[in-house]
Amino acid sequence: MLYCLEAMRLAPSASNAQPFFFHVCEGEKAKEIAQATQSMGMNRFTTNAPIQVVISEASYNPTAAIGSRIRDQDFRAVDIGIASIQFALAATEKGIGTCLLGWFDEKRIREILGIKERVRLVISVGYPQKDVLRKKVRKPLRQLTDYVKE
Repeated sequence: MLYCLEAMRLAPSASNAQPFFFHVCEGEKAKEIAQATQSMGMNRFTTNAPIQVVISEASYNPTAAIGSRIRDQDFRAVDIGIASIQFALAATEKGIGTCLLGWFDEKRIREILGIKERVRLVISVGYPQKDVLRKKVRKPLRQLTDYVKE
């Protein structure tokens, strides 16, 4: 886990602000967080994950805050995405499974953790039950890219 958290810590962010905080939940807290990610048939698998990592927003540094307002960009959301994927890639490198979740009861998670900050993502962490991951359908590269020339 420390390897994954260190990868997150080293992720680039706007003005090196690192406007996020990773709450690593194990035991009963992980079970409570897992329950808060499950509704309408979503994320039932989280019950089996021993760790839930909740990512909340933290304050910008002054430079990033000004840049965000001037450019009308939500740098925190981008920075949280970058840090989260660095965490997930480091976990994969160590044979650990992750799933980034956007479906959760934010109010309940805040209550569980006793925080006021905005919760942006939950990463469910564990070892896959199968050696073979399910096939994922992705758009072809040509639908996601173009090449722009003069």
